[in-house]
Formats: sequence, structure tokens, C-alpha cells
Amino acid sequence: MKPYYLTTAIDYANGSPHLGHAYEKILADVISRTKRAMGQPTHFVTGLDEHGQKVQQGAENEGIDPQSRCDRIAEEFTNLLGELNISNDDYIRTTETRHKKVVSSLLQDLFDRGEIYQAEYSGFYSTRAEQFLQEKDKVNGEWPEIFGEVTEITEKNYFFKLGKYQQWLLQFLEENSDFILPQHRQSQVVEFLKEPLNDLCISRPKERLSWGIPLPFDQEYVTYVWFDALVNYVTAADYGKKSFSNLWPADLHVIGKDILAPPHAVYWPIMLKACNLQLPKQILAHGWWTSSGAKMSKSTGETVNPLELVNEYGTDIFRYFVMREMKVGQDAEFSLERFESRYRADLGNDLGNLVSRLLHMCTNYFEGIVPEASTIEEPEDILMKKWQDTKRLSLEFFTRFQFSQGLEEVSGFIRSINKYADERVPWKLAKSADLKDQQNLKTCLSTMVEALRLANVLLVAVMPEVHEKISERLGIPVSKNWQTDLDWDNRLEGKQLKEKIILFPRK
Repeated sequence: MKPYYLTTAIDYANGSPHLGHAYEKILADVISRTKRAMGQPTHFVTGLDEHGQKVQQGAENEGIDPQSRCDRIAEEFTNLLGELNISNDDYIRTTETRHKKVVSSLLQDLFDRGEIYQAEYSGFYSTRAEQFLQEKDKVNGEWPEIFGEVTEITEKNYFFKLGKYQQWLLQFLEENSDFILPQHRQSQVVEFLKEPLNDLCISRPKERLSWGIPLPFDQEYVTYVWFDALVNYVTAADYGKKSFSNLWPADLHVIGKDILAPPHAVYWPIMLKACNLQLPKQILAHGWWTSSGAKMSKSTGETVNPLELVNEYGTDIFRYFVMREMKVGQDAEFSLERFESRYRADLGNDLGNLVSRLLHMCTNYFEGIVPEASTIEEPEDILMKKWQDTKRLSLEFFTRFQFSQGLEEVSGFIRSINKYADERVPWKLAKSADLKDQQNLKTCLSTMVEALRLANVLLVAVMPEVHEKISERLGIPVSKNWQTDLDWDNRLEGKQLKEKIILFPRK
């Protein structure tokens, strides 16, 4: 079976990790873990984009060579992956020999087939965006702040025949309406393509920029950073080797909406088409984290260091918050107040309290042995029906990458377990000498244990460490197969549980 091949955008080596970087990695990781739980092997790749003018300038400002600076930043990003418990299978850096070879091979092939040509260009250039600009990029006659300083230059460069494929790409998008998710993002790309598409400058003269991959057909130039960076997806799939077909085409590219058009939705499909390579099956464009309604950015000082929250609250709490708070494809507001609210309500009061009191009652009333559910009545029937609805809906949401909505269903089921306990009042039943009450007590605790086991299975992709802790308390291995682990079967009856644990201490 071909592994499900998914990638994130590779981060740019121009600064330290922030909330947006962390979210994208967690989103891709949750998708990967979900696919594995559903029986689909995965190959999950992320990495670092290390070339370009901003990297070169950053190194010059620090008085060090670009590679040393990239090595330091790469360590920051790989440390983040470890802290966030990201299960990537590969980490690619664009300064690696394997990548340079692939970029050179593709460039040479395109040049040999006349897809790349040299011409003189006069126009405007943004160092911040590392791209040439056109008059249409102005807003009210001015260059937007996102471009930073814009200068007018004239120089010879090499161009890729992007415009040649404009109509092909439009037709492709018309025939593949779910190529880009969510669908309104695809509509935006179609609108973008209604304007004439200029050929893409894919080189920078070494006299202006030396930090890059040299063009194989002209050593006086280096490769434009976006052409270089996008190729990482085929490099990581072993382009040029027999094993390439084992992974390519990619099943999913996970990216931010700000690099959808033109890089991933225009440049990349056309580059692949020109190279006679298959296109990825889908692109998933997620939104931005905002603060007071505005995008978080270093320039405004509105950033969040994810490691600070991880160190204070724990990895899984952070993972849960970002997946629960942001609906994929939409923007989401970040505030410490919202974070703490999720921690107290969803995790502390609902899940944490359930685990603690259930284990405590089983220990006190039955020496930690899960009793048999001997009398199934209306309260149990209601809870089991709730589980069937939760299972169906959450899997539907997870399959469509709608993890916020899926987690909402799981959280609702956990609240239903607590409500069931409040209705059955096992702490009162335990004090009764009545045989019927004692039977109901056994049924109640057995039902709660099974319901907790099932809810915990659905948390494995988002909160793997919490899932493991709960599983260990229940005396069962971590869940690896949703096809077998999501059926209500009271499999823990007669099993020994461990004593209670405080999963989410009060802050």
C-alpha cells in the first residue's frame, strides 16, 4: 500500500518559531496520526527553507556565514518538533546535497527543453518578499507594507514559461473542484488566474545574491528561493530514484493561506506539469492566528512563543487548544484567557474530573476491578446511543480535516459521561444495601469505564501523551487501530485498574 504522503510548508530560516509554525506542524501531525489510526501508513515530511536574500542579509547583520545561521535556526525548529511531539518521518533542509541535486536536475531538464530562457528585465523588486512586482500589486497607487522597501532595477535573468500553462491550470481547477481545501480558497486562485500570468523569474545574479543553488547551465546565477523551496516535496519523495513512485504524488500539502497563490497553487502545479510530473492530490490551506482581530506578526510585536505555553501547561494541552480553537481554513483568535478557559472547562472540569473520580470510585468500591454491567436500562441505552452518534460524526469530521468540530463531538460525549454519572449517582448507590442498587452501581461504573475508553481512543491523534496516561490507568495498550477499538464491547470487565491520576492540575 502506498503511504499517505503529506507535507507541511517548509519554514523559512529567517527567524524563530512562532504560533503559526507550531499550529501547522500539529495540524499535519494530527492528520498523520489519524490516518495511521484508520489503518493507512503515512510518510510525513516537514523541513526548513534555507536560501534567499533575507537569509544572506540576516547572516551579514550577525557577522556570521549563512550556513552557520541556518544550522542554528534549524536546531530551533527541530527542537520545537520534539517539544510538540510531532511524528514526522523526514526533515528536509534545502542546503542538503540531496536537494541541491534534484533542483539542478529539474532546472537543467527544463532549460534543455526550452521552458527556461534568458531576458533582460526592468521593474520593481521587493527584498522582503524576494520577488519582482507589478503595478497591479499596488494598493491605491502605493506599495503595501508587506513588500517593505521596493526598488527599481534592471538586470538580465532567467525566466520560466509560467504564462504558457495558465489556461491549462484554469481548466485543471475547473475539472478538480476539490484540489484546494477549503473550496473558497480554490475560488480565490481561479480569480487570481483571470489576470494575465507573467513568466516567472527563477534566477538571481550572484553579484546581488550569492546564497542559493547555482543554475546548472549558468554558474553566474543562483536559483530563485521559491523555485528552490517548492522542489523539496519531490526531493523528500526520492525524486530520481526507483522508490519515487512509492511516495509520489503527494496526497496532501498543508500550508498557510498566505502562500497559496501564487506559490503553491500556481507556481508549483505548473512546475510539475512542465516537468511531466503528477500533481499533488490536494492542498489544504489553513488560516491565521489573530490577536484583537489582526494577524499576529513580528513586525507588530504580536507573537506567541509556543514553547512558553508548552512548558507551563504541557504539550498535549497546547495541541488540544490549537486544534479545538481553529476551524481549518478559517482564522482564529488567540488569547491567554481563551487558552486558560479551554484548559479549565474541556480538560480540567470535564475529562480530568471524569478520569479522577471514576478511578477513585472503582478503587474504593471494587478494589480497582471493573465490575460487570449486569442491568442495562434507559440511562445506559441513552449513553450508548450518544456514543454511536459521536463515533459517526467525529470520524466524518476527522476524515474531512475538520478537527475542531470532531473534538467538539468528543467533548460533548465526555460531558455526557459526567451527566450520566450525575444521574446514576454511584456515590449514593454505594451506600445502599439494596441488591438492585448494588447491581446498578456495577453497571454504572462498568459503563463509565467503557465510555471513557472509547472517548480516549478518539483523543489519540490530538493528545497522544494524555491518551497514553489514561490507557495506562485502564490497563490497556495505546490505541493503534480505530477499526477494532471504537466498538462498545465492555472489554475491560474484570480488568484491574490503577489508582486515580490528576491529569490537569489547577493553575
